[in-house]
Amino acid sequence: MSFFQSFIQIMKDGGPVMWVILGCALMALAVFLEKVFQFHRDEINVRELLHGLINVLKRDGLVEALTLCDSTPGPAARLVGAAILAYQRGDSDLRQAVDDAALEELPKLERRINLLGTLGFVLPLMGFLGTVLGMLRVFETLKTSENFSADIGGAVTMALITTAAALSAAIPCYLGYNYLVARVNAITLDMEKAALEITSFLERRRAAAPSAETKA
Repeated sequence: MSFFQSFIQIMKDGGPVMWVILGCALMALAVFLEKVFQFHRDEINVRELLHGLINVLKRDGLVEALTLCDSTPGPAARLVGAAILAYQRGDSDLRQAVDDAALEELPKLERRINLLGTLGFVLPLMGFLGTVLGMLRVFETLKTSENFSADIGGAVTMALITTAAALSAAIPCYLGYNYLVARVNAITLDMEKAALEITSFLERRRAAAPSAETKA
């Protein structure tokens, strides 16, 4: 028997709940891969970005700094770019500009991660539902069937297969959810550090500008 035939047989033995479990598992896999690719695409060395931006800003290269932020992927670069743009416009509160940008970036990072956590919680319940349905078939067989051994064996098989399948899908969901949450926390920390450093630099530069003009 081929792998595909074995798979189809397991799905049949597990009953209709198995198709729901399979759908949830595929959805969880799609969410996990999407977020992994997103984080990989946006991954940058924030320290190097800030070092390059500060060197450019010291030469009054605001346009060059904004271009560098636009060409760099990741939410940290966009937060830094928002601070520099606010500085260029002459906004008095740079931190407010950073906070506004963060309100746009954080939902993008967290999007659909809660779905993975929800699936990790719901899948064991799906397995429990399959177990209950299998036990109901057992009792129904005891009341109506004459071929007890074969029918009861099929009902018990249904109960065990759905439980095993649900747990096999729920455990990776839970691990994947925790991994993604850890990645989001790490990216958020980088965003906070980058925003704090660039706003502090720009505020010091703004405060030093009047004294420089007075000396001139």
